[in-house]
Amino acid sequence: MRIAICADEDQKNEFLEKGCEKSVELMWLNHQQETIANVDACIDLLFNDDDIAQNTLMHNIPVLANAVTTAASMLPSNYTRINAWSGFLKRDIIEIATDNQTSKENWQAILNSMGWRFMWCPDEPGMMAARIISMVINEAYFALGEKISTKEEIDIAMKLGTNYPYGPFEWSKKIGLYKIYTLLKKLNERESRYEIAPLLIEEAKKLKG
Repeated sequence: MRIAICADEDQKNEFLEKGCEKSVELMWLNHQQETIANVDACIDLLFNDDDIAQNTLMHNIPVLANAVTTAASMLPSNYTRINAWSGFLKRDIIEIATDNQTSKENWQAILNSMGWRFMWCPDEPGMMAARIISMVINEAYFALGEKISTKEEIDIAMKLGTNYPYGPFEWSKKIGLYKIYTLLKKLNERESRYEIAPLLIEEAKKLKG
């Protein structure tokens, strides 16, 4: 099996750290517009939820896209979603989602051949882990806005108290705060409990601008 992978250097390193069965041949691409030929599938870690029309690989092969915010129902039928935000790809069990049974069967076979453990999540924005982490980060920004403590102290408290690998502000920097904002904004359109902390909005928009 030959799989094309669109990834930047950090994503490539995280992928290699996770590992893959030697029987699977990997073809590395650092740009989505590079020609993809003679491959059985594609893993698009460069996928950008903000501009779907410009970054869909319209090929008749299964595509596993890093579309954490965008539901599979909004993507081409050959697309399945993976939560590959920074730090999530190398977890023991990855999260994937689709509403297409054929895509589901394709990626079950492909991921099994890669030796990856995975779980199917509801085809909703954020799937599971990204949704939870985004809420944790949002609450930390509410606390910061209320001057309860500093970013550094909140990070330390969360790591010591919950055994998380990162504090909420460290995590937001690693993932990208604007990605967190985009997911929370989409979730808040459906449920008021995802109201976004004003300070998070302010910092995210500065980063985007």
